[in-house]
Amino acid sequence: MYAVIKTGGKQYRVAQGDRLKVELLAGDVGGKVNFEALLLGGEGEAKVGAPVVAGAAVEGQIVAHGKHKKVIHYRKKKEGWTKKRGHRQSFTEILVTAVRG
Repeated sequence: MYAVIKTGGKQYRVAQGDRLKVELLAGDVGGKVNFEALLLGGEGEAKVGAPVVAGAAVEGQIVAHGKHKKVIHYRKKKEGWTKKRGHRQSFTEILVTAVRG
Protein backbone atom coordinates (compact mmCIF):
# COMPACT_ATOMS: atom_id res chain seq x y z
CA MET A 1 0.00 0.00 0.00
CA TYR A 2 1.24 3.48 -0.81
CA ALA A 3 0.08 7.02 -0.12
CA VAL A 4 0.70 10.54 -1.36
CA ILE A 5 1.38 13.09 1.38
CA LYS A 6 2.03 16.83 1.34
CA THR A 7 4.58 18.60 3.52
CA GLY A 8 6.72 21.68 3.00
CA GLY A 9 4.80 22.65 -0.13
CA LYS A 10 5.75 19.41 -1.92
CA GLN A 11 4.02 16.08 -2.46
CA TYR A 12 5.69 12.70 -1.87
CA ARG A 13 4.67 9.14 -2.78
CA VAL A 14 5.55 6.94 0.22
CA ALA A 15 5.19 3.35 1.34
CA GLN A 16 6.04 1.62 4.61
CA GLY A 17 9.80 1.45 5.18
CA ASP A 18 10.66 4.42 2.92
CA ARG A 19 13.15 7.08 4.02
CA LEU A 20 12.73 10.59 2.70
CA LYS A 21 14.22 14.03 3.24
CA VAL A 22 11.59 16.75 3.67
CA GLU A 23 11.71 20.43 4.61
CA LEU A 24 12.74 21.01 8.25
CA LEU A 25 10.07 19.90 10.76
CA ALA A 26 9.88 20.72 14.45
CA GLY A 27 10.57 17.72 16.67
CA ASP A 28 13.35 15.74 18.26
CA VAL A 29 15.22 12.81 16.72
CA GLY A 30 13.26 9.67 17.55
CA GLY A 31 9.97 11.58 17.73
CA LYS A 32 6.87 10.66 15.76
CA VAL A 33 5.15 12.66 13.00
CA ASN A 34 1.77 12.15 11.32
CA PHE A 35 0.63 13.20 7.85
CA GLU A 36 -2.78 13.17 6.19
CA ALA A 37 -3.00 11.17 2.95
CA LEU A 38 -4.09 12.91 -0.26
CA LEU A 39 -4.27 9.58 -2.13
CA LEU A 40 -4.20 5.90 -1.14
CA GLY A 41 -3.28 3.16 -3.57
CA GLY A 42 -2.14 -0.41 -3.70
CA GLU A 43 -4.78 -3.09 -3.99
CA GLY A 44 -7.39 -2.32 -6.62
CA GLU A 45 -8.39 1.22 -7.46
CA ALA A 46 -6.76 4.24 -5.83
CA LYS A 47 -8.76 6.38 -3.39
CA VAL A 48 -8.43 10.09 -4.05
CA GLY A 49 -9.33 12.57 -1.31
CA ALA A 50 -11.02 15.92 -1.60
CA PRO A 51 -8.61 17.26 -0.31
CA VAL A 52 -7.66 14.32 2.00
CA VAL A 53 -8.84 10.71 2.28
CA ALA A 54 -11.06 10.35 5.36
CA GLY A 55 -9.50 8.10 8.01
CA ALA A 56 -6.20 7.68 6.15
CA ALA A 57 -2.91 8.63 7.74
CA VAL A 58 0.82 8.10 7.36
CA GLU A 59 2.95 7.67 10.48
CA GLY A 60 6.67 8.32 10.55
CA GLN A 61 9.65 8.63 12.83
CA ILE A 62 12.25 11.40 12.72
CA VAL A 63 15.64 9.82 11.99
CA ALA A 64 17.87 12.91 11.64
CA HIS A 65 18.08 16.63 11.02
CA GLY A 66 20.71 18.06 8.70
CA LYS A 67 21.61 20.31 5.80
CA HIS A 68 21.84 19.56 2.09
CA LYS A 69 24.94 20.20 -0.01
CA LYS A 70 25.80 23.88 -0.51
CA VAL A 71 24.46 25.57 -3.64
CA ILE A 72 26.51 28.47 -5.05
CA HIS A 73 24.82 31.34 -6.89
CA TYR A 74 27.32 33.38 -8.88
CA ARG A 75 26.48 36.60 -10.75
CA LYS A 76 28.73 38.58 -13.07
CA LYS A 77 28.04 41.77 -15.02
CA LYS A 78 30.02 43.16 -17.88
CA GLU A 79 30.76 46.36 -15.90
CA GLY A 80 33.23 44.33 -13.86
CA TRP A 81 31.39 43.41 -10.64
CA THR A 82 30.68 39.93 -9.34
CA LYS A 83 28.59 38.50 -6.51
CA LYS A 84 28.90 35.08 -4.98
CA ARG A 85 26.27 33.76 -2.59
CA GLY A 86 25.78 30.34 -1.04
CA HIS A 87 22.83 28.54 0.51
CA ARG A 88 22.37 25.27 2.43
CA GLN A 89 18.79 24.08 2.85
CA SER A 90 17.87 22.37 6.14
CA PHE A 91 16.03 19.04 6.06
CA THR A 92 14.49 16.38 8.28
CA GLU A 93 14.96 12.72 7.38
CA ILE A 94 11.88 10.59 8.07
CA LEU A 95 11.35 6.83 8.19
CA VAL A 96 7.78 5.89 7.24
CA THR A 97 6.59 3.35 9.82
CA ALA A 98 2.95 2.82 8.76
CA VAL A 99 0.43 3.69 6.07
CA ARG A 100 -3.10 3.40 7.44
CA GLY A 101 -6.24 3.51 5.33
